[in-house]
Amino acid sequence: MIQQVDREILDHMIDPKNYGSMEDPDAIGIGENPQNGEKVIVYLKVDDAGEAPRIASIRFQAIGCMTTVVAGSIITEEARELAFPQAEEMISVALGMLENVPPEEAACSEMVALALQAAMDTWHARRENPEIPALVYKIENTCVTKEETAKENG
Repeated sequence: MIQQVDREILDHMIDPKNYGSMEDPDAIGIGENPQNGEKVIVYLKVDDAGEAPRIASIRFQAIGCMTTVVAGSIITEEARELAFPQAEEMISVALGMLENVPPEEAACSEMVALALQAAMDTWHARRENPEIPALVYKIENTCVTKEETAKENG
């Protein structure tokens, strides 16, 4: 019997939520793996009418593996409608959880979380200077396992 968590992950694999580009976003952020060129782009529409800016709408695109797409689907679903401080807290918790995961498994989720942070930081930076390009944050983890590295270095 498939557990509930497995069903949710399978659902994100089959039908990724929030996948695709966004017309006229308020901010774009990019998470990048410098080792293999994989990227995640997060698009935001921001509602800044309240005390703190809020993610009114979020979309993402990925040039990466299925794990990256699943992580993008899950993280963007969690971030939708959050105020920036709450989204930043969610990112911090997610990155903290990845500290106990092997680097090759953490890399995809880290890339998505950093793309979301880059989008929010881009939005803030554009308040000062509308010409600021999308910020790009590079991941620290690697997708390459220790076994693959040892094999390549033979």
